Amino acid sequence: MHKWAMLQRHAGALSSTPEQLARRARRAWLLFAAVALLIVTAALYGAGLYGRTAEIGALAAQGRTDANLKVALLRAVLESPRALPLLLSADQQVRDALSQKNAAAIDVLNRKLEGLVSGTKASVLYVIGADGLAIASSNWREPISFVGNDYRFRDYFSGAMQAGTAEYFALGNVSKRPGLYISRRVGDAAAPLGVVVVKMEFDQLEADWREANRPAYVSDENGVVLITSVPSWRFMTTAPLAAPKQAAIRDSQQFGDAPLVPLPIMHAQALSPDVSIVHAVTPGGSDAQYLSLSTPVPSTPWRLDYLIPAEAPIAAAVREMRLLALGVVVPLLGLAAYLLWRRQSAQMRIAAEQAARTELERRVVERTEDLSRARDRLQAEITGHRNTEAKLQVVQQDLVQANRLAILGQVAAGVAHEINQPVATIRAYADNARTFLDRKQTGPAEENLGAIAALTERIGSITEELKAFARKGRTAAEPVELRGVIEGAVMLLRSRFAGRLDALVVDLPLPSLKVMGNRVRLEQVLINLFQNALEALDGRDDAHVQVSVEETADGVTISVSDNGPGIPPAILKSLFTPFNTSKEKGLGLGLVISKDIVADYGGRIEVSSGDSGTRFTIHLQKAA
Repeated sequence: MHKWAMLQRHAGALSSTPEQLARRARRAWLLFAAVALLIVTAALYGAGLYGRTAEIGALAAQGRTDANLKVALLRAVLESPRALPLLLSADQQVRDALSQKNAAAIDVLNRKLEGLVSGTKASVLYVIGADGLAIASSNWREPISFVGNDYRFRDYFSGAMQAGTAEYFALGNVSKRPGLYISRRVGDAAAPLGVVVVKMEFDQLEADWREANRPAYVSDENGVVLITSVPSWRFMTTAPLAAPKQAAIRDSQQFGDAPLVPLPIMHAQALSPDVSIVHAVTPGGSDAQYLSLSTPVPSTPWRLDYLIPAEAPIAAAVREMRLLALGVVVPLLGLAAYLLWRRQSAQMRIAAEQAARTELERRVVERTEDLSRARDRLQAEITGHRNTEAKLQVVQQDLVQANRLAILGQVAAGVAHEINQPVATIRAYADNARTFLDRKQTGPAEENLGAIAALTERIGSITEELKAFARKGRTAAEPVELRGVIEGAVMLLRSRFAGRLDALVVDLPLPSLKVMGNRVRLEQVLINLFQNALEALDGRDDAHVQVSVEETADGVTISVSDNGPGIPPAILKSLFTPFNTSKEKGLGLGLVISKDIVADYGGRIEVSSGDSGTRFTIHLQKAA
């Protein structure tokens, strides 16, 4: 029914006459033109506003960076000479010249100031007596020497005499050059001797600023421009001065006869507390638009104002954004016009569209069926994936269990390997005890039985150590007498290698030598190494195993060397890998366990082997 209603509506559209369709088309195109004009106007206005705002933000960000750099440079220039008055105020030659005022002391001071100013960024260094007359100056040889001039009227003199220190920017009354005067009182407030003054000029700083071709100026708390990249702006004001303030400045002769007129900057439009759009007239130029940024200069009452040309960048940004907006809006309007034309044309081809719509509906049905089949296949694949994932989880659990069993088997094999030597020794002692009892020799038999008891305790210690290893634990290291460890290992091997133990030559260390470790576990290491060396020499008449101990700067080194045939290269590459052995009945765990034990106590094992024999070197930490 819904499709039939749509066909009826299309049939009703066909009943319209060509004249009626033409009138509808003209009205539609007039309305489209009005809407398109409104959209284009709004897009151009919005794009221009956005472009202007974005460009101002970019210029402000760039300007803040530049302004901060200029402030940092200005502070660097200021900080260097500020230390000079402080140092000179405590200088004995300065005090002598002010107190004695004889020609010799003043001559020494003149030469000293002359030498100091040449190695600093200061313009002039001079010393003023308590009466305000300059007694010494770094420019004492020059025609414009400050010596003898009266500076009582200068604020930096009176301020230093009263407060101890002062900073004052002014035009020099002798040199007629502007600069910052930094002064400090010599002597205490009760009995001042005079004032030390350093004058610094900013010609180089202004020249560096001038290279950027962007106006920058520093003004004081009264708004008077002190330092500027535009020379003609010096001693102009950021705002008109009140008549009393202007008269006070002129009376102080701080800026000479400067007119103190406002800067040619007007029509300020504040964008934020420190950013505004202004119009300024620069020397040799016309009225131009600038982005003005203002920032305080730390450690001074000054402010830095930085002007960035904004007219051309803003115009370019506005133009670019408007072109971009047109690039987006015009194609969209063209697409809308095309759709409108197509709709009007479609009304003339309702019948053809109806056939096309029927064909489209048929394709939609087919596509729906295809999507349904694809959905069924996807669901089947999802089910298969879930089943596979479940199987993978089962296999993964089986692998974890198999890995756990393998680890348990390795630990069990290690236990069997590690208690093999004491068990063999117990067997030998038991046989000896039986023989002694048959001979009615109870004394030796009791000694053997006592040794058997000690060895059973040792087996218990070994199993406890290995159980601790299975629990991923380690016995804490403690000071152990190394001589006792070596003797215990030899004792355990004495029964097993009876008759062959003469090949083992041990250089026992002093009883006082101790290492960090555990006696039972260190004996395990030595037993493994001694046993391997003796077994490698089995059947040789010239068998020789040398055991030596050496104290080093880092710790203690134990060397076990034999003159056997050496270790085959294939086995040597993976010597410390579990189950790697050349013995028929060997498990390949002795060296692995030995390496882990030594590593637990911060040591290491090294091995070197060749045709002339094998050498194992154990490095242990020496106990304090």
